[in-house]
Amino acid sequence: MTTIAEFSIDSTRILDPSGAVVGDLPEFASDRDDLVALYRAMVLTRAFDAKAIALQRTGRLGTYASSLGQEAVPVGLAAAMRPDDVLVPSFREHGAQLWRGVTLEELFLFWGGDERGNDFAGPREDFPTCVPVGTHAPHAVGVALAMKLRQEPRAAVCVFGDGATSKGDVLEALNMAGVWQAPAVFVVNNNGWAISVPRARQSAAETLAQKAIGAGIPGEQVDGNDVIAMRHVTDRALARARSGGGPTLIEAVTYRLSDHTTADDASRYRDDTDVSPHWKREPLVRLRTYLTAAHGWTKADEEALLRACDDAVDTAAETYLATPPMPPDAMFAHTFAALPADLEAQKAAMTGGDE
Repeated sequence: MTTIAEFSIDSTRILDPSGAVVGDLPEFASDRDDLVALYRAMVLTRAFDAKAIALQRTGRLGTYASSLGQEAVPVGLAAAMRPDDVLVPSFREHGAQLWRGVTLEELFLFWGGDERGNDFAGPREDFPTCVPVGTHAPHAVGVALAMKLRQEPRAAVCVFGDGATSKGDVLEALNMAGVWQAPAVFVVNNNGWAISVPRARQSAAETLAQKAIGAGIPGEQVDGNDVIAMRHVTDRALARARSGGGPTLIEAVTYRLSDHTTADDASRYRDDTDVSPHWKREPLVRLRTYLTAAHGWTKADEEALLRACDDAVDTAAETYLATPPMPPDAMFAHTFAALPADLEAQKAAMTGGDE
């Protein structure tokens, strides 16, 4: 028997759960301002998350997907992106969207069922939130292929959950990205759960990163609760993609501290004893501990940041709640360039034939 190929999956961690440095610090990590920006983005994301859940529970927002405990994944990957890269998100990338210029008001509008929330004032080419699982991955390959054909030094970043890696859409996207050597970075936000199905019951693969091997592209794992490592690994993959080196699959290992969405009750399928240890590994306390030890972050700094983020979120929520709703027939406005006959009939029936 002859071995014709061998593979390995590397894993990166720079800050351990206690905030201690256990890997080589990238250059940006020596800059206090850079680290504070990452920390602020995660704090703002968590503040938005808490307000969104409160609004949903009081009937003022639609079903919402929390990113509690996973803030380092979207913030870290977005911090590595350039403005002209394109984000193709799933439904927990609030932190990445905020980093890239989507406003808090726009996020509230989207989760409130208002399509105006997808008319981003900032990143005009970024894709809207994708709630269907994994269906956006082929779109990301198309975006990346267009960049390659135009010879643009850009990349598409596509994010999806661990459950999406069991879907054909994602596997097909990885395959074609490898064939075309498309400038794409795929990030698996592995939070341990595909709704109620634990990671171990949906894939026998030792890592999800190794699913890249079948597509002929590099795959690696990163501690998804370490925002420094997350940014560093994504930055490396993006540099490779932009320079013509092709796609990469990154598995970010984190944990879902919340319910799957506000329509879910996670206590039905997991115990508090399973969840509680993960609070000690969550990303905000990890970076805050390091900032305090290495860069003199103080209690006053922390309190000022919390106030600023809470005030920003509260102001945005007030603006959202004061925004007059769109008329009912607005549901037809963002579906087709030219409405097909059956939808025209439905719209006419709704409006009484006034148009």
